[in-house]
Amino acid sequence: MTIITISGLPGSGKSTIARLLEKKLRLDYIYSGQIFRNMAKEYNMNLEEFGKYCEKHPEVDKKLDDYQLDILKKGRVILEGRIAGWIAYKNDISAFKIMLEADIDTRARRIVNREKGDGEKRKKEILKREESEAVRYKKYYNIDLYDKSVYDLIVESSDRTPEEIVDIILKEINV
Repeated sequence: MTIITISGLPGSGKSTIARLLEKKLRLDYIYSGQIFRNMAKEYNMNLEEFGKYCEKHPEVDKKLDDYQLDILKKGRVILEGRIAGWIAYKNDISAFKIMLEADIDTRARRIVNREKGDGEKRKKEILKREESEAVRYKKYYNIDLYDKSVYDLIVESSDRTPEEIVDIILKEINV
């Protein structure tokens, strides 16, 4: 049963790396962020509004996290999500847990390239989102998003190409 989790802050390169690994390893790839975005649309809210809503409605995060747990239990998957590694860790699921890191300027630039918009405005949105998530996960699960001790591999992605990062990961998992 092969399970890989990929976590990191917004714009750290999670989706890009997960898609490349999906092709190389022939594993299913699930993107938790898209599920969260779809839920925000269902509630007619943008991500910032929905994040604030979730701070007062833990059942929304719980639903998403239960879904991720079910995916992890099935195996043969790459699960990308902010707390995917933590979910595997807290539920004793054997997974190779990856954390991608990048500085705020790099992350904001990547998000602007992907979604358009103003870099400074995006930075503020990113920081608000991170703050909301940190509050929710600490309150609901006692998870400190900045505690990296549960990860098997931490990769700084700011100055590396996606291919270089994938090579590092494949070397670590002996593929």
